[in-house]
Amino acid sequence: MARVIVVKRKVLHFISAAFLLLAGTIAYYSWTGGGIEPVGGLPEGDRVIHMVTGEFESTTADGRKIEAYGWNPGTVFVEKDEKVKLVLYGVNGESHPFYIEGTTIKGEVRKGKETVVPFQSSKEGTYRIICLTHMDKDHSGPMIGYIVVD
Repeated sequence: MARVIVVKRKVLHFISAAFLLLAGTIAYYSWTGGGIEPVGGLPEGDRVIHMVTGEFESTTADGRKIEAYGWNPGTVFVEKDEKVKLVLYGVNGESHPFYIEGTTIKGEVRKGKETVVPFQSSKEGTYRIICLTHMDKDHSGPMIGYIVVD
C-alpha cells in the first residue's frame, strides 16, 4: 500500500513539474511577443515576413498523379500602414510570376532564389498574392496566398 502511495506521489510530482514548465514557457513567449527578435539590425518599423513556394503531390486511386502548388505560410497578417518586406523563396517549381491583387506589385519567384517585395497598405482588407502559372486546378493550383491588413 505504501509503495502505491509513493508511486502516485512521484507521478503527481512529475505532472506538476511538467505543468509548471509548460505554464512558464507560455508566459515567457507571451511576454516576449513570441520570443522572436529580428536579426541583422533591421531599421525600426520594418518587419520581414518569409514565404516559400511549396508543392503537394499525390496519386489518385486510378493511378493518376496530381499536384498543387501553394505559398507557405498561406496567410500573413500585417497592421495598416506597417512597412514589411515579403521575402519569397522558390523551393518547388521553376518559376512563379505573381501579382498582389489590389496593388501595382508584380514579380517572379524562381527556384533557389529569393525575391524581396516591399509591402505597405493604408487600406484594411485581404490582399491575394496570386501565381500566374498556377491559377487553377488545371494548372496545379490555385496558388494563392493571403495578406490580411488590419
